[in-house]
Parts: sequence; structure tokens; C-alpha cells
Amino acid sequence: MLLDLTTASVVEWSRWQFALTAIYHYMFVPLTLGLALMIAIMESVWVKTRDKSWLNATKFWMKLFGINFAIGVATGLILEFQFGTNWSNYSWFVGDIFGAPLAIEGILAFFLESTFVAVMFFGWEKVSKRFHLISTWMVYVGANISALWILVANAWMQNPVGMEFNPMTARNEMENFWAVFLSPTAISKFTHTVTSAYTLSACFVIGVSSWFIIKKRHFEFSRKSIMLASVVGIVSIMLTMYTGDQSAQEVTKTQPMKFAAMEGLNKGGRGAEFTLIGILHESPDLPSERMKETSCAIRIPKMLSILGYHDANAYIPGIQDIIDGYTSEEGKVVLPMAQRMENGRKAIEALKTYKQAIKDDNKSVADSSLHVFNMNYADFGYGHLSSTDEAIPHVPLVFYSFRIMVGLGMLFVLLFVLSLWYARKRKFDKFKWLPYLALFCVPCAYIASQCGWIVAELGRQPWTVQDLLPVNAAVTDINATWVMTTFWLFAVLFTILLIAEIRIMCHQIKKGPANSQNGNDNNISNN
Repeated sequence: MLLDLTTASVVEWSRWQFALTAIYHYMFVPLTLGLALMIAIMESVWVKTRDKSWLNATKFWMKLFGINFAIGVATGLILEFQFGTNWSNYSWFVGDIFGAPLAIEGILAFFLESTFVAVMFFGWEKVSKRFHLISTWMVYVGANISALWILVANAWMQNPVGMEFNPMTARNEMENFWAVFLSPTAISKFTHTVTSAYTLSACFVIGVSSWFIIKKRHFEFSRKSIMLASVVGIVSIMLTMYTGDQSAQEVTKTQPMKFAAMEGLNKGGRGAEFTLIGILHESPDLPSERMKETSCAIRIPKMLSILGYHDANAYIPGIQDIIDGYTSEEGKVVLPMAQRMENGRKAIEALKTYKQAIKDDNKSVADSSLHVFNMNYADFGYGHLSSTDEAIPHVPLVFYSFRIMVGLGMLFVLLFVLSLWYARKRKFDKFKWLPYLALFCVPCAYIASQCGWIVAELGRQPWTVQDLLPVNAAVTDINATWVMTTFWLFAVLFTILLIAEIRIMCHQIKKGPANSQNGNDNNISNN
């Protein structure tokens, strides 16, 4: 639902502020992850072959990496601070678990990355070639380890495992670190996010290099960059598709409401169809205004069941099924939403009674209330919902974002294959539309990346922690005006940073790679 500025609560403003920061931050992160890999490969080729063209390419792309890295760090720090300022109840409820991966990320990955990034940028004439190469690879490793721990924390919010609730402190405490770290959700979340970041970076490198071809500059530099990026892009997009398939199966089992929203599926069943293209609209026949009807649709029979379980006849619940209660494909009985809300209220009330009984030293009441709490804890978060409608995410945004992401992914496959052939065959005087397609794919890659996160994060609403803590119980009890004020301050600041980054990047791109023999490049044979 769109934000009503006149009636927005602290929950809505906090959500929008976090979304704003996350969207801006993730404009910089994926390019950092993938570009670091390609820079390390370029420098490795230079060290092995002593071909200075690869050194020039390394230094050129390293400049663009540095600009992007600096602004990414700035937005990331603000993002982490918001857990304490805007989401203090969340931080209290799961801080022992959520804080551990972030602490490891800060102590290990960030310092590893920031230490070696200094050597990478300023150590060209101060350290040996091999040590400099090691530093470049360590920057790549550090960036990806940083992403790993952040995504482990995010995956735990999607599928909370490996913890035990402490009723005395009203906090979840980590019971099994390895269950958190190696959960299937964490593995699929990390692999899918990182490989999609490599895909975006490949699109960026091909797009920038294609701009040089359009301008008839630096042909050999562009050809080598396109070839490397195309290979990285082909491998990464294939892995992105595979990990996306694994992620879909995890979502089906752990977040069925998100999976139903991705399809706009109101009533499920066996052999569920997948909507390839469709239009959502409201219908008076639906029991909730948050549910939408699909029309003008092209559907693939049984495909949704295949995506969810690799079984053409598997049962996929729809939104109404989840509200009414159903039996999953694994045989698990899922209670009606109204019953889960009632169980959640019992858990909340039992927790209050337990804590009071402990204060009053009433052991029998404490034991009985703790038993009631434990029996209903699985539905604890539902007790904070006031209606079943609140458990339904924004279906149109999730539905359309998923299809934009998948559709653009197919476009990137075509781009990488054609670009590799184009660069290898040196078809610079033919197929002049291809560099323009590559340029077009640069913003498309960012759109696809943001759509992926919209599906992941908006699809699990209203939960900060799936089934345990909704956003209305996670927010800090502060004045909405303060959050609104900082929202607009961040919006202005981040926009200025984004504009500054684009201008600096464009300036560096126009300058081109240093020491490139542009005149010789222009005379390359177009065989």
C-alpha cells in the first residue's frame, strides 16, 4: 500500500526509511562483489603474461571499483545503525542471533577487505607484483565474506533456526551456530545473491566497454574486457538460475505466503500453473482486498508445482488456503490463520503471567504458564496481528517484480552469448546495434537486482522474523515525526551521493584507460 503522508505511523515511516537505505545501499554492493572478481582475474593475467594491456585494464576498472566501494560503505553503516535506532525491539528480541553474523562480518570480513584495499590502490610501486596480486584477491575474498555473513543474518530472518527462546529475558538466544550458518535458506540466499551480483557486474563491464566501441575508442581494451565479462556473465547467470531454483524450493517450504504472492495464487492445488505473463486486478469475488485476480494471462501447466517441489503434481497452497489452513506436501498440518493468531495471543499472555509469577516466587503458576507458552510459541508472532489480512504481503509488487527479474535474466543470457561472439570475432564494423543493447542492459541489471530484493523482503511482510516477530512489534517506540525527518534527510543525502557517484564514474569512463594505445586500437582488423 502506498504511504499516506498525513496518517503514516512510526511503523510505516521506519519501514520506508529502512527500505530507502537498503535500496540505495544495494545499488553499490553488487558491482563491488563482481567487479572485484574481474579485477583480480585481469591482474592475474597481467602477472602471468606481463601484457601491459591487462595492467591498464586492471587499473581502469579498479578506479570505478574504488568510487563504488567508498559510497557503498557509507550507506551500509547507516543501514546497520537503523537496527538500533528504529528497530530496537527487534534488536532486543533477536540481537543475540542476528548480531553474531554482523559482528563477524565487521571484525573479520570488513577489516580484511579494508586493509587490503589500501594495498590494492596505493601499493603499486611499494610492494611486489605477487603481493599486490594477493591483496587484490583478498579484497575480493573479503567483499564476498562480508556478503556471506550479512546474508546469513538475513536468511535467519527468513527462516529462524538454531535458537532457543529465553522467557526470563524475552530474547531468542543462539543454540546452534552451525544450524544458523549452514541452513539451506542461508546457503541458497548467499549463492543466489552473489551470483546475481556477478551478473550485474558483467553487464556493467560489457556496457561501459561497448560505449568505447560506439565512440570508436580503445577497441582492444574493450574487446578483452567484453570477453572476460561475457565469460563471467555466462557462468554467473547459469549459477543464478540454478540457485534461484534452489531458493524457490526453500521459499515453498518455509514461506508459503511469499511463494503464493509471487504467483498471485489465491486458491492452490496439485499441478499448479505458473503465470508467465499476466495482469492483476481487484475482484469483488475475493474475500480480501489484498488478494488480486489474474487476467490476460499466459500460463505454463504444472510449472509452479515443478518450481516448488520438482514434482508436476505437488500441492501448492494459495493465499486463501494459508488463511483457512491446509496440509502441506510434506504432510504438515498448517492451522487456520485465525487459530494461529489465537495461539499467539495465548503465548504472549502466558509469557506475561510467567514473568510475574517468577517475581512473585509462585512456582506452580510459573510452570503452568511456561508450559502454555512453549506449546504456542511457534505462533508467537501471529498474536500481534489484528486481522488475517495483515499476513498478506503486497501481491502486485511481489508478482510483477518476480517476472521483471526473471524476464531480464533471460535478456542477460542473450547479451552474454552475443557479446562473447562479437568480441571474439571482432565484429566492430557490423551488428552496430549490439553495443547499444549492452548499454541498455546496464540499468536493466540494476532493476533486476532491486526486483530480486523486493521479492525477498516485501514478500515476507509483515514479518521481520518469519512467524515470530511482525514489524508492528519490532519497531522502536519513538515519535513518527523524528523518523519522517530523518527519512527525508537520508533521501536527499543518498540522492546527492548517487548523483555524485554517477558523475565521477562518468568522468573516469570518459577519460578511458590510461596508457591505452588508442590509435593502434582503432586500426584493429574487423575480421
